[in-house]
Amino acid sequence: MNRVTSVNRKTKETDIQVTLDIDGTGKSQIETGIGFFDHMLEGFSKHGFFDLVMSVKGDLQVDGHHTVEDAGIVLGTAIKEAVGGKEGIRRYGYFILPMDDALALCAVDLCGRPYFSFECNFPVERVGELDTELVREFFYAVSYSAGMNLHIKMLSGMNAHHMIEAMFKAFGKALDQATGKDERITDVLSTKGSLS
Repeated sequence: MNRVTSVNRKTKETDIQVTLDIDGTGKSQIETGIGFFDHMLEGFSKHGFFDLVMSVKGDLQVDGHHTVEDAGIVLGTAIKEAVGGKEGIRRYGYFILPMDDALALCAVDLCGRPYFSFECNFPVERVGELDTELVREFFYAVSYSAGMNLHIKMLSGMNAHHMIEAMFKAFGKALDQATGKDERITDVLSTKGSLS
């Protein structure tokens, strides 16, 4: 099954195109207008083995909020579309990722019901051109657009760059595990018979 999708979304605040291949090799081409955010999405793609093309034109003259949040909405929508009916996937994924001083935990359930938990206090307000408060907004938007249960918890960390990068990479690893196929699963992994 070809698990590739393209999603476009245009509003007065943002114009976004995303193409996602769940079964990729980790190649990415990302332009959001926020360099550090590009770097984080590249890490998500590389370590999750997702091929990701993302173009975001946002109202950065206002601030980065709409750009980051709407990118999360569109990426979440692409994840939802790419996994389709979820037949044969593991559904659950988790990863604890170290990056120098930072240790991030991420757990995912592709259950079809959105829920988001985020436990982290950043020591600074910005990393590069990215407001650190927008990290939570991005993952919240991904969770609710994809219909996934997503927990992210910073177990330890002092450097905000390391903390955020550990989160994005842990999310990539956990999502790769959750979207992976298991030959023992012949339908969907649910006693209800549906993941929606």
